[in-house]
Amino acid sequence: VQLQASGGGLVQAGNSLRLSCAASGGTSSPNVMGWFRQAPEKEREFVAGLNWSGDIIDHGEPVQGRFNIYRDNAKNTVYLQMNSLKPDDTAVYFCVGDRSMRVSHNPDHYAYWGQGTLVTVSS
Repeated sequence: VQLQASGGGLVQAGNSLRLSCAASGGTSSPNVMGWFRQAPEKEREFVAGLNWSGDIIDHGEPVQGRFNIYRDNAKNTVYLQMNSLKPDDTAVYFCVGDRSMRVSHNPDHYAYWGQGTLVTVSS
């Protein structure tokens, strides 16, 4: 399975950005998909994740109320709508996927990783 992330860029604080991640290859899309991020000199941080049906959705505490993850299974694509962006949101964002049934905050849980897309939020 290959994950292709896109949508990163430079944005001013308070504005919005939407990331996309398209899954391809394999016999089926990963059941669980989500996003992690990594800022310079910091560990990878769980951002959001959801399962195939969308009845299990989890957002990390720093982004709750501002970010929203959703997926379009017909397009094998997961999206991350990021609103009210802050300079602290600046990071490389990685799309992740796994065939398990569980959304986890542990990056080691995910078998598939995209290449990362840079989000820079200016103050």
